[in-house]
Amino acid sequence: MSGILVSAAWRSSGKTTVATGLIAGLVERGLSVQPFKKGPDYIDPQWLGLAAQRPCRNLDLHLQGDAEVAAQWARHASGCDISIVEGNLGLHDGLDLEGSDSNAAMARRLDLPVVLVLNARGMARGAAALLHGLATFDPTVRIAGVILNRVAGARHEGKLRAAIERFTRIPVLGAIGEEPRLGVVERHLGLVPALEMEDARARIEAMRVAVCAGVDLDAIIAIAGTAAPVNAPPMPLPAPMPPLRIGIARDRAFGFYYADDLDAFRDAGADLVPVDTLRDGSLPDVDGFFIGGGFPEVLGEELAANRAFRESLRAGIEAGLPVYAECGGLMYLARSLSWRGQTWEMVGALPADVVMHAKPVGKGYVRLVETAEHPWGMGEGTPVRAHEFHYSTLAHADPELRYAFRMERGEGADGRRDGIVHRNVLATYAHQRSAGGNDWVRRFLRHVAAVKAAREGAAAAAAD
Repeated sequence: MSGILVSAAWRSSGKTTVATGLIAGLVERGLSVQPFKKGPDYIDPQWLGLAAQRPCRNLDLHLQGDAEVAAQWARHASGCDISIVEGNLGLHDGLDLEGSDSNAAMARRLDLPVVLVLNARGMARGAAALLHGLATFDPTVRIAGVILNRVAGARHEGKLRAAIERFTRIPVLGAIGEEPRLGVVERHLGLVPALEMEDARARIEAMRVAVCAGVDLDAIIAIAGTAAPVNAPPMPLPAPMPPLRIGIARDRAFGFYYADDLDAFRDAGADLVPVDTLRDGSLPDVDGFFIGGGFPEVLGEELAANRAFRESLRAGIEAGLPVYAECGGLMYLARSLSWRGQTWEMVGALPADVVMHAKPVGKGYVRLVETAEHPWGMGEGTPVRAHEFHYSTLAHADPELRYAFRMERGEGADGRRDGIVHRNVLATYAHQRSAGGNDWVRRFLRHVAAVKAAREGAAAAAAD
């Protein structure tokens, strides 16, 4: 398989800009490119997928494990001309002191050559020392080249190249100048999602032009060709379930979904029905509803203005509609949402208000333990791995609220619990992934099917 892993010495070095530009440049050459993102990120994959014109896949050693990562890589990389994995954080960063969840570990697991993106702003000879350290810290990782980013000009580039060529064996694959138009605007959770930006395609084109002008794409293709084939058994497809219509919030406010989770819905036989919470006048005829994460606080005024949809959703919930909501979805289902001195009315299905803060409240991987309140869980006491990244907390929450999880690691809803349960709603700050033994998609669908069957049974009995 042909592929590379794009990493950096530290975060915010321009990895996403460079990876997106590389993908767009290779696609323009007529190559089929499969993008991957290491870790639980939702936003970078939107940019990578838009550039590749196919869904980006997340590879997560913590939530999936080695075998599942290899199987997913093999499944989606096969049949493509080249695959590009964008790392997260720095090359050797991660939770584990031994580096088992780092970009370097991912490169070793998939036997991929690494292309480093070096934020060279303000650097000269020190760039060589940094690259030498990254290369020798773990000699089993193949650093096949470096792309210099945020270079001040030709003179600066010359100094960097001279130092790197003299003191390291890492080839310089190109240089990209400091250009504000290339950067994707950052927000409190990282980059702004592509779904929110009307000029997303124009920005990707600017990235492509800059990368193609400054980087040797032929060298990139040659390096990718040195990747070793991954021997992994194919992932078995589960048997389909009875057909269900599942609404899914897909708009500028809500867009945090894993491509493989959506595949899990479809593989189970579910029909995913897109729902626009900003424009739709009412909830469509669906058997269940999934509201993923997003930025409802940024679009709070528009969400509040669509009163008809909010009232329709609340009525559906009160009538027993099964709903699963994650983070931004939880915030939307609350009574109100407050941010930067403004408060907007939300759906009002959950007896709590949501308040945004200036700094993160919950950030990183979490460990949950199911309680008996979970409406479609695996059983009380079952541990669940997930992740969270939220700046909000609950306020004025009903003390009688029931929770599906207690926290072993992470913040959750109140530092001790997460997963508000109300009627047939489960709303959690944690983001789950249908991986690593946590097949939440099929469990949710079984719950939806059971609620539907009970409703139809009651209707039939009333008609007799």
